[in-house]
Amino acid sequence: MTDEKPSNAPIIWWVRRDLRLADNPALAAAVAAGVPVIPVFIFDTLDEDLGAAPRFRLGLGLAHLAKELERRGARLILRRGPAQEVLTQLITETGAGAVHWTRAYDPQAIARDTAIKEQLKGQGIAAKSFGGHLLFEPWTVETKTGGMYRVYSPYWKSVRDRDVDGLIAAPARIPAPAQWPASDELDSWQLAAAMRRGADVVAQYCRVGEDAAQARLAEFLDTRVADYKQDRDFPAVDATSGLSENLAWGEISPRRMWHHGLEARRAGKSGAEHFLKEIVWREFAYHLMFHTPHILTRNWRPEWESFRWSEQDDDRVDAWRRGQTGYNFVDAAMRELYVTGKMHNRARMIVASFLTKHMLTHWRIGQQWFEECLVDWDPASNAMGWQWVAGSGPDASPFFRIFNPDGQLDKFDPKGGYQSAWIAEGQANPPQTALDFYRATPLSWGLSPQDRRASPFVDLKEGRARALEAYGQRELPED
Repeated sequence: MTDEKPSNAPIIWWVRRDLRLADNPALAAAVAAGVPVIPVFIFDTLDEDLGAAPRFRLGLGLAHLAKELERRGARLILRRGPAQEVLTQLITETGAGAVHWTRAYDPQAIARDTAIKEQLKGQGIAAKSFGGHLLFEPWTVETKTGGMYRVYSPYWKSVRDRDVDGLIAAPARIPAPAQWPASDELDSWQLAAAMRRGADVVAQYCRVGEDAAQARLAEFLDTRVADYKQDRDFPAVDATSGLSENLAWGEISPRRMWHHGLEARRAGKSGAEHFLKEIVWREFAYHLMFHTPHILTRNWRPEWESFRWSEQDDDRVDAWRRGQTGYNFVDAAMRELYVTGKMHNRARMIVASFLTKHMLTHWRIGQQWFEECLVDWDPASNAMGWQWVAGSGPDASPFFRIFNPDGQLDKFDPKGGYQSAWIAEGQANPPQTALDFYRATPLSWGLSPQDRRASPFVDLKEGRARALEAYGQRELPED
């Protein structure tokens, strides 16, 4: 039998990938209860697996959120350890009567959260999870026969006219407890340590926090969305919203992007429809991860389990990682990734196609490198993106669609702006973006802007032929 909590018992707001105060149902419900609210971020055992760049970007986001909370009379309490144990300890320390959090949808988080909810309810603690990370909860979008969607186009048609919950204002003040629990110091977690000297470089290219995200959205919709559909494939053109970084960490809600995108569409801005489709593409990735979580770790299509991708992590894979393949589109993209923690979407398709098809290397190796290097890392989008290009995933690009990086460069970087922005070799006065690559990379790589340009280690024609031969010889399941 548990002791009954007093009516003014605090609510713990368990902060996760929702580093914002507006459009946050979990926080709004806590504040509306009229009791003290204790914001807590727990660096859980699942977070220990974060790659260097996501861990670093998380640290930037937490520091920014802590300042925003202080402006509203609150604090961000930091604790490290298994979430279930930490929450139990905090409830004992604070007398909290409820815990609120925003739902996650990957299988490990679902298992953790389910166990925590059952334990807390057994102790008489109100455990409440809320939406907010997505437009639609994955289990609410079904085909006419009641199953999941496996193809994007019908998924889009099924949700495009759905009502989306409205926006929620950030609270002006957050009720504080009489006494705050102890907190770790963020610096003691050393979240930037694995970035080494690259941290200062990548930080220059990050725009952190809720205000920056909302400003990004407004600027994009005011100045670029009209031409978004036709310009978005040209990596030298500033045509995209840049919001993937903020969306990944919940510094902006997809609801806000959706509602403002609808306003732009109603205003006759032609690219707004495609912007809305990109938001729903992310929703589709989460829909797939929720219903078929194996997409994160193995081929979504079981018939691809027998495909002869190499899983050898060799010198050629290292050359790919380091932007030393000898192909300008691939190398510019991999350097952009290392310098900024992001990569243009067209470039992502090129580097993934080159790795999985010209090099016949397993997509998991590329997926894991992106997990290490992306500040906008998102488990669902990363897994679906890699499998879409590789051909093993849902609604995939056919395997025989093999991007020629030179042809793609001629088409999408005709003036050479993208390659010159990121490849220093051969330029008398390379731009700072290209030089930043050498400031960010480990000294052990031994790279210098004075190096000779790397020679291609894969012949495009031969690589394509090998890939098509492997595709033709794959083992198909029996009927």
